[in-house]
Amino acid sequence: MQPSNATTERTPRYAASALLDCARQLLVRAGLAEPLAGDVADVLLEGDLLGHDTHGLALLAPYLGEIERGAMRREGSHLVVSERAAVATWDGRRLPGQWLTRRAVDTAIERARAYGTGTVVVRRSHHIGCLAAYLPRATEQGLVVLLACSDPNAASVAPFGGTRAFVTPNPIAFGFPTAADPVLIDISASVTTNGMSARLHREGRRFAHPWLIDAMGDATDDPAVLFADPPGTILPLGGLEAGHKGYGLALIIEALTAGLSGFGRADPKEGWGATVFVQALDPAAFGGASDFIRQAEWLREACRSNPPRPGIDRVRMPGERGLARRREQLANGVALNADIVTALAPWAEKFGVALPAAL
Repeated sequence: MQPSNATTERTPRYAASALLDCARQLLVRAGLAEPLAGDVADVLLEGDLLGHDTHGLALLAPYLGEIERGAMRREGSHLVVSERAAVATWDGRRLPGQWLTRRAVDTAIERARAYGTGTVVVRRSHHIGCLAAYLPRATEQGLVVLLACSDPNAASVAPFGGTRAFVTPNPIAFGFPTAADPVLIDISASVTTNGMSARLHREGRRFAHPWLIDAMGDATDDPAVLFADPPGTILPLGGLEAGHKGYGLALIIEALTAGLSGFGRADPKEGWGATVFVQALDPAAFGGASDFIRQAEWLREACRSNPPRPGIDRVRMPGERGLARRREQLANGVALNADIVTALAPWAEKFGVALPAAL
């Protein structure tokens, strides 16, 4: 299995409110407009709360560098490229991805309330962080939501049968309501992510399985191959045996993001960023909201009551562990990888912002 994002008792914990305030201060001191900084800080913290710690506050230091270099726009708004009743295409003008994606989700929700479905695609956004962090914005209102993104600036995943990277891990997330907690699915079209690969490489560790290939196409568990010359690649979801599935999913995501937005890998590179697809659906406009919940509850019960195989305590729903972790960390403090605090220390000193004290 992939190295766990789960925290341990030895990991320092910090009050969520203190982390949020510190992140906002750092972003504002770096020059990001306050409304934008608030959304970036909120979504990054949500990533850590849900346990996606490579896509939480671990991104804050790199974001600060992007702001300083002018690679992330500091203020302003998106441009509307095209628009019809239930759909819209925006040019994000390299604004923070968290601010843009929250606006896109809210707009898709408004259109779904009016027309049953709403879709917004955003091109030229900066990086958007953890996809699962956006899903409750729709599921809490009883809506279904689909979110996908790709980064046309980078490539680290080979097509099935190939040896040269052609896309990014291409995450896709899907959320739907139930009578209790929502189901939150956040996966990628690759076996693992760039963030986890980079972390293990820094720590001199390997994956538990051969989830990468070197430049010659030989499978390996060593993330160092991604940093070699020539570089290796991450395998598509399914690996060497069934990677055609991840390859197909990656192509679907490219079509939904780059294809529909009209901007992607066929265009000149602009820097670290994202092309985003957001779609919301209102069950009330289809078979009915109450019948949707009835079907969702049947699924939830069928999964959770399914006899577990040896070594598994019980079957969980996607997002169940993350939501439980969120509640626990809000109560007892957020556990942060030591690298995160180390990376933020120079920025805190530069901007005169005090880092939170561990609990």
